[in-house]
This record gives sequence, C-alpha cells and structure tokens, in this order.
Amino acid sequence: MISRNARESFNHLFVQGFKGAMVTEPHDLFDVSLAADLSAVGDTKCVAITVSSYLFRLMVLVYFTPQASTTSYFSRANRIAASDLSDAALTDAVCEFANMSCGAMSRDLSRVFPNIGMSTPNIIDKECSSSLGRLHWGHIQHFKLEINKGMHFFASLCVSDYADLDFLINTPPVEVSGELELF
Repeated sequence: MISRNARESFNHLFVQGFKGAMVTEPHDLFDVSLAADLSAVGDTKCVAITVSSYLFRLMVLVYFTPQASTTSYFSRANRIAASDLSDAALTDAVCEFANMSCGAMSRDLSRVFPNIGMSTPNIIDKECSSSLGRLHWGHIQHFKLEINKGMHFFASLCVSDYADLDFLINTPPVEVSGELELF
C-alpha cells in the first residue's frame, strides 16, 4: 500500500523534476495541472523511463509529437536553430528531457531509499499507454505540464509497490543566484 504522504511525495518530486528540466530561462513560466485521464492527449509517441528500488518501481511516461511547437521549444532550450533539429534529434532531446527529470527524482528518492536504479529512456507508441491499468499500479497520476502558456506536455507517473510505502519528502526550494562559489 502506498500512503497518502508517499503519493504526495512522489507527485511533488515528479513536478519538481520536470520544472527543473523545463524551465531553461529565468523568465520562463511553468504551470502544472492534474489530468483525470489521457483522453486529451493527442500525441503519437511516448518516452518511458523507470526508477526502481527493492520496494517500488516508478514509471514516467512523457507524451509528444514531432511538431512545430515541440521543435521550437527544444531548439530554444538547446540553443540551436529549429531547422537543425531533425525528428531524430527532437526525439533525442525529449528523451534527455525525461532523463534529466527522472534523474532529479531518483536523486531525491535516494535520500529515503537505498539502492535506486534508473533505466534509459525508451520510445514507445502512445497507444501502449492504454495498457497501463493492467499493470496494477498502487499510484497513477497524469499531469499537464505547460511552459510559457503555450508549449505543453502530458506525462504520467505510475508507481507500483512491493511493500508498504510511507514517507514524506520536504524538499526546500532551491535558490538560484547565478553565482559560482569555490571552496
């Protein structure tokens, strides 16, 4: 069983991981909302990545379509011309985005759970997500992640438990000053 505290902690770490990966400029606006289901997702592809321990398996799915708005966002985020971002390069950029987001989650979860492992990103067809319910998740939440009130992604967080999970992560906000200190 996954407790309410654990569910909220997983959701919090998910949002913080994606915010850290999506906000690339100081003026970027980041918004997150819950999605009841995946019916609004019109994307065709999905990046799947897992974070696992002996006590749980967490899977994150990021839905996307190679289109102008996605290319524009990732070309800006990677500081390259949109014309230089092929479909393959765009897929690689989305995979790296999911990898950075889940890497942050993995790092924060390792403070509570020893022996955390993370997979490499895998590309699957969006229709594969219709089988998520068959995997008997203890917690599943869908999100709409939006940057600058225009570019958005849908993502799913799925957690299966192999033991009772009850933890609370209180992550203080990270202060960014733009200065480098050397000790």
